Amino acid sequence: MSSETVSSQAPAVRIKETIPLWIAVGITVAVSVPFTLWLSHWNLAVWCSFIVWAEYFALGAKPAAARTILPAFATSAIGTAILLAIIAALNSTAKLVTAGDIAVIAVLGVGCGGLVYLMKFWQVLQSGSLPFFNGISMVLAVYFTTSFPHVTDQASLTALWAGVWTVVLGAFGVLLGMFNVWLTFPKDVRS
Repeated sequence: MSSETVSSQAPAVRIKETIPLWIAVGITVAVSVPFTLWLSHWNLAVWCSFIVWAEYFALGAKPAAARTILPAFATSAIGTAILLAIIAALNSTAKLVTAGDIAVIAVLGVGCGGLVYLMKFWQVLQSGSLPFFNGISMVLAVYFTTSFPHVTDQASLTALWAGVWTVVLGAFGVLLGMFNVWLTFPKDVRS
């Protein structure tokens, strides 16, 4: 019997990009910019989509990342939009709050704190903490910069629509991430 040991270790697998990532990113940006320039009333705020695109890479750049990004981002985005709708409803019925008023700060502060508290009850929100927090910030950014198509004059519905639009922008960001990886034509290489 020989004292030699047979290695049972399989060769390492690494990913080789057919097209370098830096070129694929340039192509993806060039493909996405018309969505913010040429759609008139329905222009996409691709800066929001680019943030979700980055999340796609931060969470592994695999299609499975979408199963974390989309629910985490959408939950916090819609939750934040509901808070904005509450503020708008208070403003239109009681004239209690105005932009920059302490009531706006209080509703958003308490409400966003409550949204974060909900994270402890759903694993996808915990593993998707980056998209969750970005969902909050992106709705606030989209809403306060009015970077969404205006489809109603009712303030509360406008706030909710801004949240829905932000979720659409987030989904577009996931698609950009998938497209970007696809452009590199990755293949497994055994070494």
